[in-house]
Amino acid sequence: MDPQMNGIPGQEEPEKRRAGAYGQDHGSADQEVCAVSSGENIIQIDHLTKIFRDKNRIVTAVDDVTFTVKRGEIFGLLGPNGAGKSTLIRILTTLLAPTSGTACVDTYDIAKDPEQIRSIIGVCPQNSTLDVELTAYDNLEFYGKLVNVSEDVLDTRIQKLLAMVGLSDRAQMPVGTFSGGMKRKLEIVRAFIHHPLILFLDEPTIGLDPESRREVWQQITRLNDEKTTIILTTHYMDEAEKLCNRIAFVDKGKLVSLDTVDNLKQLIPSGDIIEIGCDVITDALVDAISAIPKVTSAEAKKQKIVIRAKNGSLVMPGIFATFEQLAVPMRSISIRSPSLEDVFIYLTGRKLDDGGNETAQPQAQG
Repeated sequence: MDPQMNGIPGQEEPEKRRAGAYGQDHGSADQEVCAVSSGENIIQIDHLTKIFRDKNRIVTAVDDVTFTVKRGEIFGLLGPNGAGKSTLIRILTTLLAPTSGTACVDTYDIAKDPEQIRSIIGVCPQNSTLDVELTAYDNLEFYGKLVNVSEDVLDTRIQKLLAMVGLSDRAQMPVGTFSGGMKRKLEIVRAFIHHPLILFLDEPTIGLDPESRREVWQQITRLNDEKTTIILTTHYMDEAEKLCNRIAFVDKGKLVSLDTVDNLKQLIPSGDIIEIGCDVITDALVDAISAIPKVTSAEAKKQKIVIRAKNGSLVMPGIFATFEQLAVPMRSISIRSPSLEDVFIYLTGRKLDDGGNETAQPQAQG
């Protein structure tokens, strides 16, 4: 447990929070309970679909998606912009009603128990919603009152959270004077002020510099150490690989694959990736390298040849010999294991940062 978080008022056990922490009404005892209430899962999604319609087009933003999220894990939703990640989060946080299908969040059904779900979740949206004219303290205080944090513990809770993200000395400064990384860290702990069971983070590091991104990663890990389940949407591969216990690949509204990082990488049958830069790439060179034992493929891409091989280090002598035999000079050499980007390309045939997905906007009432 993070020592800075130890002893924070309002840091109740999950059962206590569900039963009415901070004076919230979490439903009566005879209320119908979702099947997900028992076992290791905290979210269960069954055949969830969301279709947006307007006068000119129909877009299926979420297409028959089914999966579960385990209690206490950091679960990643990875996919290109427009893949349906944010729409799925908006459904799970009760901001959008699904077109069809069902989902349970802890013991509650998204269609029947939206108020109860909102009381046990925290949400940090992709676009900032901080009031830049208010101070850091005032932003947290205002939100704490909105989510019914008791007046008796609110001040202490705010002070602890500001200390957690290193903003205690800026508590009384307007948020408009903060850097992008400082704003993002403040927004994440604001969503955590009532110590939710589940924290939804939608692209939490988008637009941040590398140092700020690493600081946000540390913050997410600390919050997860508090036994909070975190749902993270991102299209940054390194972010997902660094933080997530399991990752779901989403593309064009569909769930493409779901597993741990290591298991996802094992989906690629071709093994390591070797890239060799050279000025001239001939068909004879590509054919000769393709014929080397344990090489599964070789192709020319601009001024480099990309080779896939089982245990790439063992085939390097044969590759060197082939280049020397054909008198082709090398400019650069790199060898690496498959990345999540490579897995996504293997599964979908396109890159994570490709465009082409359209996201329709809901009409006034969604």
